[in-house]
Amino acid sequence: MEVKVSQLDGVKFAIQARSHVIVCDQPLDNGGEDSGMTQPELLLASLGACAAYYALQFLRTRNLAQTGVEVSVSAEKLLQPARLGNFRVQVVSPVPLTAEQTEGMIRSVHHCLIHNTLLSSPEIKIELAASAVANVS
Repeated sequence: MEVKVSQLDGVKFAIQARSHVIVCDQPLDNGGEDSGMTQPELLLASLGACAAYYALQFLRTRNLAQTGVEVSVSAEKLLQPARLGNFRVQVVSPVPLTAEQTEGMIRSVHHCLIHNTLLSSPEIKIELAASAVANVS
């Protein structure tokens, strides 16, 4: 799995995965044009979309619903080091669920790849490659 990020202009970036491209930008008050979600918003979006997928799969496999799942995700900005924390994922089922089905859906959402990645402190290696620099005389 891989994405490529390229600067478009200012603090706006194009993010490409396979044949899909999205734009990431900063709000106007942070030097951007507000033409796309910020990096932290993309992280929340990824977690929310993953949770929605697992919730929907739970409903579909039990013939409870085929559509209508909604998820909202929030987090707080923490300091030292700067990071997101205290995530809250709220899943809204389009149909009423029994207590047993509610527990089952929560267990299903806990299988989300993004959720498990965030819980497991992944190793992140940062490598720097410099592009060819013109000789300045």
